[in-house]
Amino acid sequence: MARKEKQESTAPKKQGRLAQIRQVYTAAHQVDRLIGWWMLLAFVGTLVVAVGIGVLVGHWPYALILGLPLALLAATLVMSRRAERAAYSAIEGQPGAAGAALGALRKGWFYEQQPVALEGARGTRPEDMVNAAFVFRAVGRPGIVLIGEGPQARVSKLLVAERKKVERVAPGVPVTLLQAGDADGQVPLRKLSSKITRLKPVLTKDEVSVVNKRLKSLGGIRPPVPAGMDPMRARVDRKAMRGR
Repeated sequence: MARKEKQESTAPKKQGRLAQIRQVYTAAHQVDRLIGWWMLLAFVGTLVVAVGIGVLVGHWPYALILGLPLALLAATLVMSRRAERAAYSAIEGQPGAAGAALGALRKGWFYEQQPVALEGARGTRPEDMVNAAFVFRAVGRPGIVLIGEGPQARVSKLLVAERKKVERVAPGVPVTLLQAGDADGQVPLRKLSSKITRLKPVLTKDEVSVVNKRLKSLGGIRPPVPAGMDPMRARVDRKAMRGR
């Protein structure tokens, strides 16, 4: 019994909602210094509109009471949007940022936080990986999605080579090739997860699981990790941004 109580006492406690919101705000404020002012503007603006409507109908005290939770909701939504933008800004331009962006995919997707293919890395420092090409993989009902990151020419060749590998172990499964970036024909990092989730579903949930297991047989790579922040282990978590 004593041992059980000791184990329970040492178990990590789940964060409360206010603690999560504070954590999200603190992290976002490091990148977006104006987030607090935008939240205040949303709160005050919503409250003014609610009270104004209450004055027009002759029940402003009730409008004030109803307007407070709406104003809090508006401020939270603004925080969520700007925190998401700040999260992408923090990892944009870093090696492996596309892998971090896959953390925003919804339930039902299998994805690799580590790249499944890498070419051109000369060392472990960030500057040694600037011209490296990465390929990340996600599997869902639309099939297999390969996401390339890096110099376009090198990424294109790496994507084609990786597609041939996955087609050998998962024949007949649709394979979509995407490149993350801001150039023509590429998908901006902040739009990557929405682009993937909008693809047309063609597989059942059971088929997705089978395909994912087959792809696991290909193994993976252990690329050199740049010093400092590792975007390949970071996740753009929208659920945390909402403070839920």
